[in-house]
Order: sequence, then structure tokens, then C-alpha cells
Amino acid sequence: MKLYPLKFTPITHYRIWGGSKLNTAVSKELQMDNLGEIWSISGVEGNLSVVINGELKGKNLKELVEIYQERLVGKKVWEKFGNEFPLLIKFLDADADLSVQVHPNDQQAKELHNSFGKSEMWYIMDAEPNSELTIGFKKGIQKEEYQKHLEANSLDEILNKIPVQKGDAIYIPAGRVHAIGAGVVLAEIQQTSDITYRIYDYNRLDKDGKKRQLHTENAGKVIDFTPIEKTKSNYQNTENKFNTLIETLYFETKIFSGDETQEFSNNELRIYICTEGKGKFTFKDCEIELKKYESLLIPADCSDYQMLPSEHLSVLEVVIP
Repeated sequence: MKLYPLKFTPITHYRIWGGSKLNTAVSKELQMDNLGEIWSISGVEGNLSVVINGELKGKNLKELVEIYQERLVGKKVWEKFGNEFPLLIKFLDADADLSVQVHPNDQQAKELHNSFGKSEMWYIMDAEPNSELTIGFKKGIQKEEYQKHLEANSLDEILNKIPVQKGDAIYIPAGRVHAIGAGVVLAEIQQTSDITYRIYDYNRLDKDGKKRQLHTENAGKVIDFTPIEKTKSNYQNTENKFNTLIETLYFETKIFSGDETQEFSNNELRIYICTEGKGKFTFKDCEIELKKYESLLIPADCSDYQMLPSEHLSVLEVVIP
């Protein structure tokens, strides 16, 4: 069967810190209180994205990779990752502060969980006044001092907090302690992994009246205490052009904002994530609309296409290096 651009049914997740903003992006059947996350494109076992459009409707992402291989993900990605889809795309709505957490790198995750590690990036889609993120520790903090504050339940005193606003982009490599603050809505691009070590959760109770589990022992093994020189990406966002946002070993992300038609010639997997407005992608045999809080997977087999903004459009474009 010929491949075509793919959209997937959103996978919704209740979170204790979730809000209501993402409910505008899903059908009535998927709406919920405390909707914290939409997994837009996922190859995580137990949360596999299912195609919602075209002749492949009902097939999940794992099946597609196994069937189409390099026709879907491109030759270099197929040779490197085989049947494992390497990225997870999410939208998050933090109505309250997330827990302070950290993720293992590839080697640590392989040894402990037989999994990929988890490096990720955030693009801030919206932020209420005075919103903050936690990114690492204050300068000079080492493991001994961290351990002392952890035992004294005073970790908040040594966390590095930064103000954020709409349009900020932040890379979070594995090993970097982090947390999303209340009032932030963001798009997240990450390695395919659901491994999170929760360090500190403000002593709050879940919906059953219990404290959530902490993972301080494993976290202590993977935290990187190297001082952070730069937290936000210092990128240029020239109108009607794809501008480099963040480049890593795991993904390369560009941003486009504007209303002019864009032409593409493609031979690799590309993902588009709509953060504002809407637009239309046109191919030889089909066209498909993309709007805020939606993602589109364009297989490597899909060659020439156009992107036509119908409202002032902002999208992230993701490729795998």
C-alpha cells in the first residue's frame, strides 16, 4: 500500500497537576478533568498511536514501522533503530507544578530498564504571567549538598528556577533535574521512553489521598551536577522561514511562523507539530489540515509537498539526524 501523511488518535492522560486547556483539542469522549498530557505520536508499549486517517486507519505505529520499515522512517533511521520508533511527541498543560524529576541516559536506561534514555526539549506554547521552570541546580551545588537538602526536605532552596514566556525553547538532556511550573502549556519532543525518576513532589497527595512514589535512589545514580551555562535556546525566528531551534543527537527541530506557502522535496521522516493557527499540507494524491495541538507524520516515501498556512501558522518541524 502506498504511504501517505499520517495523523493519529490523541492519547489522553490524567495527571494530578493537569488542567483543562487541552480539552479543546480532543473529542468529547476523550475530555477529562486534569487532562495533563496528550501523546500525539507514540511508539511506547501500552500507549501506541493509532492512525486516524486514510486506508491505514486503525493500524498502530509499531505495526507501521514493522511493515514499511525504511519507507516510513527513512534508511538511516531504520538501520539505527529497526522496529523501535525513536521519538515521542506530547502536549502538556500544567495547571499546578509538576514534580521535580530526572531521567536516565541511554546507557543507564539500558542497564536498568532495557530502554532508551530520555533526553527531551520543550517549546512553550503559552505561559501565564510569572510562570517558571526548574532547570538544574543553582551554581556550585554538588552531590553532598543535594543529599543534605534532600534529607532535610528543603530541595526547593537549591533548585535553579527561570522565568518563561511563550516562544521559549529549552533542551533537557538526560541527567538534568527539571520541573514544569504551574501556568505553562508546552509541546515536548523526546526520546521514546517513559522512565521518570521523581525526586520531590511538594508532599502533596494524589486523588486517593496518598503521597506519590519517589525514586530518590535511582535518581541519585543519574543526576548530572555539571553547572548549566545556558538554559534557553537563543534562536532566530525569521518570518516565513524554517529557523533552527534545537539540534541534538536525537532530534533536530526547526520552527516556522508565517503565512507564505512553503515547498518541500523530501526523502526522510518528518514530523510537524502545530503550536498556533492552522494550515494545509498538499501532496500529489491528497491534502490534510493541521491545527493547534495536532501533529502530522510525513513518511520518507512522501516526496514533494507544499505547506499552505490558512491562518498565521506556527509549526515545529522535527527530523531524526
